[in-house]
Parts: sequence; C-alpha cells; structure tokens
Amino acid sequence: MTTKYRKQFSNALAQHEVRNNTENVINKLRKHRLAAFPDQAEWVNLRRHSTAIRVNAISKLPQLLEQLEINLQRNGIQVHWADTTEQANQTVLNIMRFHDARFVIKGKSMVSEEMGLNDFLNTHGIECLESDLGELIIQLAAEKPSHMIVPALHKNRKQIARLFHRQFPSIPYTEDISALAQAARRFLRHHFATAPVGLTGVNFMIAETGTLCLVENEGNGRMCSTAPPVHIAVSGIEKVVECLDDVPPLLGILTRSATGQPITTYVNMISSPRKPNEKDGPTAVHLILLDNGRSRIYSDPELRDTLNCIRCGACMNHCPIYKHIGGHAYQTVIPGPIGTILEPQKNGLDSYGELTQASTLCGACQEVCPVSIPIPKIINRLRWEHIRKNSYSTSGAGSGRRKTEAIIWKIWVWNCIHPGAYNRITSVATSMRRLTDRILAKISPWTTARAVPRLPDTTLHERLKALEIDNE
Repeated sequence: MTTKYRKQFSNALAQHEVRNNTENVINKLRKHRLAAFPDQAEWVNLRRHSTAIRVNAISKLPQLLEQLEINLQRNGIQVHWADTTEQANQTVLNIMRFHDARFVIKGKSMVSEEMGLNDFLNTHGIECLESDLGELIIQLAAEKPSHMIVPALHKNRKQIARLFHRQFPSIPYTEDISALAQAARRFLRHHFATAPVGLTGVNFMIAETGTLCLVENEGNGRMCSTAPPVHIAVSGIEKVVECLDDVPPLLGILTRSATGQPITTYVNMISSPRKPNEKDGPTAVHLILLDNGRSRIYSDPELRDTLNCIRCGACMNHCPIYKHIGGHAYQTVIPGPIGTILEPQKNGLDSYGELTQASTLCGACQEVCPVSIPIPKIINRLRWEHIRKNSYSTSGAGSGRRKTEAIIWKIWVWNCIHPGAYNRITSVATSMRRLTDRILAKISPWTTARAVPRLPDTTLHERLKALEIDNE
C-alpha cells in the first residue's frame, strides 16, 4: 500500500474517540440486524429472492431503462441523462436557473455526494441545505459522510451538542438527543416551507409503472419531494427494477439489513408531479440518471454484480477494516467493502487501485450482503487488474505494476521450478541467516505490519534427511 493510504489509515487508527464512536454504532447495527433475521431459513429465502430480482434487473438494464423513461415521461416526470458527474451537475444548475431558484433543500443522496453537487452549486451562488439529520450534522461540521446509512456515526452526542451550540448560539446547550433533534427540526421547518427546489436520491426506480421509490425515517425525503414546487431526483442508472412486485422483497431485506427495522417510517412512491385536482405536491418533477462509469461496469460479466448493491451498508457494519478505521480513511464517496470495489471501477485503478489492498478477504461482507455480491472475488479480480499490464477492462489497469517486483517474482518462479537451484539457494540463505534476516527486515511492505520472519538453522530437506525420511 502506498504511503498516502498508509498514512490515512495510520491517522485513523490514532483517532481513539472516532474509533470508539464508530465501534459503538457498528455494534448496535450488527445486533439490530441479527435480531431482525431470527429465522435463518427466512433469511436464506428472502436473500435468494432479492438476489434474483437484482440480477434480473441488471441483466436487462438497457431495456428497463428505456421502459422506465417512457413510463416516467408518460406520467409527466422529466428525464435527463448524464454520462458524467459534470453533466449531472450542469443539469441541476440548468433546472435551478430555469426556475430562477437560488436555494435547494436536500434529502439524503449518496449520488449527490458522488457528484460533489453542494460545492458545485455553491460556486454558482446557489445555497444547499441538507435536511437529513446526519447529513446536516456533517454539513455543519464541514465534513463528508462516514457511512452510507449513518453519515455521522463517528460523532457522539457531546460532539454534536458542541457543534449545534457553536452553529446556533441562540439554542441552549444540551446533550439530550431528543432536544437536539427537535432543535434541528425547528431550524429546518422554515426552509422546507420556503425552498423553491427540493432534491432527493432514489432507492428504486420501477420500470413497469414509471415510479420512484424513496425510503427514509425522518420525513425529510417526503418534505423535500412534496413541499417545494420543484422536485429533482438524482439516481445511478443501476437503481432500476422491472416491476412493482419487485419492491416489497427488496424493501424487506434492505431495511432489516441496514438498521434492523422491519420497514422504514416513510416509504415514498413518486409517480408524477401535482395533478390539476390535487392540492399539494411539486408542479415539476425531474429525474437525472447518472452513468459515471456504470455502463463500463455493466459490460464486464464478472464485475457486473457490483451494480446489484442496494446501499444497505451491511458490508461496512461487518467489515473488520471499516470498524477499526472508519469511513473517512478511505477518502471515497462510498467507503467500506462495497466502496473498495465500486470506486476503483468508476474512477480508475490508477486513482483507487490501492484500496483493493484494504481487505482481509475474510468474506464477512459477502456473508451478510442481502443480494449476494461476491465482494472478495471482485476484490481479487481488481487486484489482478491493478498489476496486469495487458489488461484493459478496467480504467487504469496495470497502474500498480512495478518492474522490480515483476522481475523478483519471475526469479522466484524460476527458482521454484528448478529444484537443484532452489536447494542451493535455500541452503546458502540458511547458512547466512543473520545477513538474510537483516535483508528481510528491510522489506517494508511486509514488516510494517508483521514480525520479521526468522530463518531456521536447517532447511526442511536437511531435517528430513537427519530423520532418514525420503524427501525426493
């Protein structure tokens, strides 16, 4: 791993308060998930069903996206396609300018984080306000989300209390969680009522009916998508499902995998803007469909499973690496195991290929994934791509190849397939083990995290010979 990532991870390990906060929340989420699936047979069947739904949808992705667009437009929802985050940001800006809007209130959206939307709009004089409580905390702290589901899990209530008091001096200092939530609600209420534009993410897009499904617990998604006269939804193209019957199984396994809930407080099904005989709702609804490398992932049958993700965060909650270093150490929009395979594919192995080393390959992520994404297998594939100079299926492939390392491995292979040479070399290394030990101690990629291996006094062949055991 490069000095950059090693330094980030070392810094994360040294932040004991952040690590404690993260571990406390992660442990609770694990317990809630475990309690939500008391019947192992039910979990297996629901997982198999949900996996089949996602595999089917991704296998038909081009056709379903066309069907989705037709039905959305028939329902009165305007559809915009964006190949890149730059195009998606510009589309949002164009919609804001068309409606002469200088302020947007946002529900939780990882795609908007992927786009860097807040910073982009701020540079064009448009104010963005996060309304999800976790996202609001992160925005006030000028940080990035640390988790997909619980973006501020690395902060405890005392830190949040100090943050709120610093940002809102008129609010009395309190560490009571309910009082802090009520203070945030009072602050947001006026903005919900006056915002000209609301922006949200999307959990599932239903091709059959042209419906956008959005699930959440706080009501901010519903407020952002109904109170302002204009609603903008942003989504990756992979969030489509074929029919309405596909949604209940996915919702059932998503919410239980994420927070242990049987269902979220709010399930929003958005199929059109306000109709002439309706009293509320937005008069205009826009959906921006972002590609940003997803088509390239789709084109590779082995990597395509990455797109099945339903963003539950279960893989993060059960990953030993994430639990110890938290989300910010990854320096990615989506951290943890799913980010380890998604970010290099979207943004190139030359930029994020080293992240594939941030895994023990223990398989805990795959074990709990509700749609059976083979994360360890894909990590291994991306590691191979990272050093394979003649591989071009992933952007930046071969960027991790080192000539010196390649030569050393070729020598090692040659040595291993020539027994005579192998025996002579190991015999010399053993007889000069003190010098050999000093050389091994300088192999920093190994010894920075492990004890230096000590060579024995005799080789295995010599031991077998002394025991009069045939080792030919």
